[in-house]
Amino acid sequence: MENINFLAFAMPAFFLFVYLEYKLAQRRKRPEIFNYESSVSNISIGLAERLINLFIAASFYQLFYHIYEHYRIFDIPSTFLIWVGLILATDFVWYWYHRLGHEVNFFWAAHIVHHHSEEFNFTAAARITTFQAIIRTGFWCILPFLGFHPKMVITMLIVHGAYSFFTHTQVIGRIKWLEYVFVTPSVHGVHHASDEKYLDKNYGDMFTFWDRIFGTFQEEEEKPKYGLTHPLKSYSFLWQHFHYYFEIYELWKRSKGFQARWNAVFGSPAAMDQDIRPMLEKKFLQDKTDRSHRLKFRNYLYIQLAISTIVLTGFTYYFGNLSFYDKIFGLSFIMITLINCGALLEQRKWIYYLEYSRLFILTTYLLYVENLAEYFLIPVIIMVAAEKMFSLSRKYQNLVLQLETAER
Repeated sequence: MENINFLAFAMPAFFLFVYLEYKLAQRRKRPEIFNYESSVSNISIGLAERLINLFIAASFYQLFYHIYEHYRIFDIPSTFLIWVGLILATDFVWYWYHRLGHEVNFFWAAHIVHHHSEEFNFTAAARITTFQAIIRTGFWCILPFLGFHPKMVITMLIVHGAYSFFTHTQVIGRIKWLEYVFVTPSVHGVHHASDEKYLDKNYGDMFTFWDRIFGTFQEEEEKPKYGLTHPLKSYSFLWQHFHYYFEIYELWKRSKGFQARWNAVFGSPAAMDQDIRPMLEKKFLQDKTDRSHRLKFRNYLYIQLAISTIVLTGFTYYFGNLSFYDKIFGLSFIMITLINCGALLEQRKWIYYLEYSRLFILTTYLLYVENLAEYFLIPVIIMVAAEKMFSLSRKYQNLVLQLETAER
C-alpha cells in the first residue's frame, strides 16, 4: 500500500490525546472516566486492529480501484462541491452500515466489541476489530461504484475516522446548538449507552440529520450508563472478539428449520436468547463480577502495552521494506503479547506458556536474522531444562498474579 508509513504516527498521536484526556479528567476530579482494566482492554483491541489491517488494508484499496476502473457508473470530478457531496455520501453510507450493525446478528457480532467498554473515553474509540473493518469496507465500495475516485474516498475515510475519534470523550460537555448538525461527544455518548431510552439511537458519525430524518435521534437527558445491556464478564482479548459468534452458533444449533436458522444468523440481536451468554460464560470463563481485588503487578501490563506499541509503530513505518519472515515475526510477537495482556487481566495461570511462546518466537527470529535458524531447538531445550530445575512457572505466577484490594 502506498505511503502506509504515515500511519505509524497515528499511534503516538493516539496516546498523546489519551494522556491529555486523562490529565484533564484528573484536573476536573472525574476519575470515573478512566478504568484501568477497561482501558488496557480497549488499547489492546485497538493495537490488534491496527496490526492486522497492515496486512489487509492494501486489499481494501485495491478493491476500491478495481470497482472504480471497471464498474463505476459516473465519472465524478474533484471539485469543492463534489468534496462536500462526498463527505455527505460517506456519512450516509456509514449511517446505514452502522444501523445494520445493530440490527443484524452477523454484523452485530463484529460491531459489538466497540460497545463492550463500560467507560467512554478516547481509549473506547480504539475498540475496532478487523472483522468490523472488513464489513464496513464492503459498504464503502458503493462510493467508487458511484464514481468517486478511490484517492478521494480514502482521504475522506481518514478524515471521517479522525473526526469520530474525538466524539469518544466525556471531558467535553454538551454543545447543544452544534448538535443540530454535527455529532458531538454528548450525541455519540448516547449511542454508547445501555439505558433503554438510548438504545439503538444516533447512528450518524459526523452529522445528526440522518438520525433526525430516519427517526433514530436522541439527545442526552439523563447521564448515560455506558456499555452493553448485559455486560460481558471478561476482559479476555480472545473472548471479546469471538463470544458473539459463539452465541450465534449456539442459537443456530437450537433453531429448527431454515427460517429459524436464517434468523439466528441474520435476525435481530434483540431476539437473541438471553440465557445463551451466561451459559457460555459459565462454561468458558472466570467470573469478573467480583471487583474487590485487582492485579497488583500492573506495571507489567504497562510494559507489555508499551513494547507492543513501539514494535507496532516501527513495524508500520517500515512495513513496505520488511521480508515475509519479518512480518510473520512482528504479527506473532505482538498478537501473543496482546493475548497475554487479556490473560493477565483475567489472572489466567496459563499465561506462563504464552511467555514461553513469546520467548521461542523471539529467539527463533534472532537466530534467523543471524543465519542460525537451524539451531532453533537450543533455546527450547534451555527453557525446558530451566523449568524442570527451577519451577519457573510457579514463581512467575506467584509474582505476576498477585492481587490487591481494589479502591472503592
